[in-house]
Amino acid sequence: MTEWRKSSYTGGGNDDACVELAKLAGGVWVRDSKDPEGERLEFGRASFAGLLVRVKRGEFGL
Repeated sequence: MTEWRKSSYTGGGNDDACVELAKLAGGVWVRDSKDPEGERLEFGRASFAGLLVRVKRGEFGL
């Protein structure tokens, strides 16, 4: 069974918009917490690390 985790920054309410992560042998799955049966994105470790760096820099206007 895959263990999904939400960010520690999530407020904890059921209506929080958030992503969830699941650790894979070679990377990470990412899914929308409001659509757990929906599509998943799969990232290799280096790609996911690069994504996090870009998000922290504010490159996506989040």
